[in-house]
Formats: sequence, structure tokens, C-alpha cells
Amino acid sequence: MRNFNRESSKGNQLKFSLDGIWYKTDYMGYEGLSEYVISKLLAFSDLHPDEYVDYELEEIEYNGSVFRACKSKDFTDGWNLITLERLFKDTYGTGLNEIIYGTPDHKERLKILVEQVERTIGLKDFGIYMSKLITLDALFLNEDRHTHNIAVLTNGTGDFRLAPIFDNGASLLSDTSMDYPMGRDPLDLISKVKPKTFCDSFEEQLEISEKMYGENIHFTFGYNEVESVVEKADIYPEEIRRRVIDVVMEMKRRYSYLFT
Repeated sequence: MRNFNRESSKGNQLKFSLDGIWYKTDYMGYEGLSEYVISKLLAFSDLHPDEYVDYELEEIEYNGSVFRACKSKDFTDGWNLITLERLFKDTYGTGLNEIIYGTPDHKERLKILVEQVERTIGLKDFGIYMSKLITLDALFLNEDRHTHNIAVLTNGTGDFRLAPIFDNGASLLSDTSMDYPMGRDPLDLISKVKPKTFCDSFEEQLEISEKMYGENIHFTFGYNEVESVVEKADIYPEEIRRRVIDVVMEMKRRYSYLFT
């Protein structure tokens, strides 16, 4: 357990960096567990390890209270992380989200997002990057992916790099305090989860991205791998761990074509 004597961010959620490690406490439920589980399951995919952030779990004591948290190494390597929303406001005076939602056609929204980002940062294949994000979000039910947390890396002199995939905490029904309370059948809750990237249907987002940019990520994990990963997260109650296993396996069943 790590002991910290001060907050480095305001509000109820502790989020801070210390000695090259980023820490983020749970806020609405079990966000840290979601980050941890998803990063470990991505090891059973055809993503390269440098394409995603690897998370570990930690318990943090602050001001007499103990918080569950996840932690990860600083992946910026001296570069600055900038969200797409901030990048477009700084560059053009208008947020990317406003540009995307200026058209009612969902396919056009993704096309505009990709083309505008590629034009701005000078990197190709951003569509493939978005395809990977959208696939992961559908499989793991990430309801909080949007232009305010899709980000790229910049060195401040006009050079850009793709950021590794991060910020998967709002996945796997992790918000137990409001939207997905414990004690409810997770199969009933799954249908209530909606994405925010360019429309409110995971299935439609994935279908559009696959038609435009192809299938760009596949998985090999099964029940044994999922159980092994989740059961190591013993700072969480058994009820939560069991629910996470059930959700992952149900989504694996629904998107079985992504598995080899």
C-alpha cells in the first residue's frame, strides 16, 4: 500500500504522478479494475505492447482513507499529451466534437474525424487507430470514449505521434454508484451501455469502422485467461470480480468473430 500526504488534483478522485508513475483512484465504482483487466487481456491480442498502456493495481492511503487505484508508467517520454478536442480548439478555434456532430450521418462523422485529424497532425492511418479503439470499446463496453479523451502526443514543435491506448476505466459496467449497481443482472445492464464516440450504438460504430478501415485487432483469450487475470485482483470483492468475468465472457460470445 502506498501512502500519500496530499492530493495533486481537486475533487473526489485522486489522480497524480509520482516518480514516473501515474496513479488514478476509483471514483464511481471499479474503474481501476477495468483498466487493469483490459490491459492484461490486450496481451492476448495482436496489438504490439507499445500500442497500449499496461496497468497494475494499488491501494493508496490518503488522509486516513484507503482507495483502490490503478497505476501505469508515464508513457509520454518527454512529449505532451493533448486531446483531440484541445488540439482542434487551439489550432482552429473550434472543437472537433462540434465539427463531427455538425453532420447527422454517422459514417460521415467518423470520416470527418479521421480526415481532419490526419490533416492536422500529418500522420496517416489514423482510421486504423480509431478502428482499434472502437473495437476495444465495443468488446469491453467503454461508454466514455470521445474527443476529450482521445489524444495524441506532441513535442511542441509540430511533430506528433499516436498515443498508446489508455483510459479504459469506464468499461465493464464499472460505474456501480449510479448507472450499473451491484446486485443487478449484468446481462440486463449491458443493453443500457451506450458509446459516445460518434453515435450511441456500439454495434453501429463497429460496423461502420470495419467497413471503412477493416478489422484491425483480434484476440485469443478464453475463460481460463480471463479468470486468471481477474482473480489476481484480490483487492476487489469476489462479487465484483465475478461480475467482471461474466461481462467479459458475455461480450466475447457476442463478438466471437474477433477471436481466433
